[in-house]
Amino acid sequence: MSQTKNIDKHIPKKVLNRLVSMLAPYEQAVDEIKLKIKGIKYGFLKSGRYSPIEFVVGRVKKTDSLLRKALLREIDFTQDDWEKRLCEEITDIAGIRVVCRYIDDVREVQQLLMEREDLVVHEMKDYISNPKESGYRSIHIIGSYTVYYGNEKKVLPCELQIRTLGMNFWATNEHELRYKYDGNIPTDVLEQLHVASTVTNQLDELMNNLRQEIMTPAELDSDLEEKLEEIFSLYVKQDFDSAAALYKEHFSGYEEAFLENPKFRMINDLLGKRLR
Repeated sequence: MSQTKNIDKHIPKKVLNRLVSMLAPYEQAVDEIKLKIKGIKYGFLKSGRYSPIEFVVGRVKKTDSLLRKALLREIDFTQDDWEKRLCEEITDIAGIRVVCRYIDDVREVQQLLMEREDLVVHEMKDYISNPKESGYRSIHIIGSYTVYYGNEKKVLPCELQIRTLGMNFWATNEHELRYKYDGNIPTDVLEQLHVASTVTNQLDELMNNLRQEIMTPAELDSDLEEKLEEIFSLYVKQDFDSAAALYKEHFSGYEEAFLENPKFRMINDLLGKRLR
């Protein structure tokens, strides 16, 4: 990386000037995608549902970082096709990061984004099932997004990353260390980072499993199942007094404990105040 430091000093000024204007539509794309993903989050919340999206951030790759990556791809800025190659070969000029609480949320957001009509998905990299050597775990979606910039229609590449809160914390610190060491992190630090990623993933999996247990509806024993069916049968026959008496005998006072069970919730919703 040190060989590409201050690379902008060796780039023709007209190229640097063109880069500034070239990146403007990418800024627009990032702003639009962020707004739409926030719309998904608030759509869940406004309808009274849990949102799998904790927060979303975005950025357009900085000029020096873009130039370093272009140099690694051997893009020649003296050639007329440099801009075309840059847009085709560097797919993360526009970057969006979606952060979630749980691993299951990451998978849900992955599916939501891949089903969108305004985002054309070209590739999906699953670093959760297949972590990077560093221990990094995330979902990367490489796609293209259309913006209308002035009177021009531009189809731009973009990269969306979906992570848990834990992995976002790990990746942010790992990135800062790589910058500090100019990409040459000492072996002992790399080893500690890998241990930290393993611990982070273990915590993510533990919390995910706990959430699944909490969200799994409690099973009713067979006797209670039979009582529910009997109450429903009495309700259908319009014998409300008998249904109410049976309800009060077996379920009254325990509503909150049973409401996660779909069958009980149906009985409770059907009979409502009549049984109280």
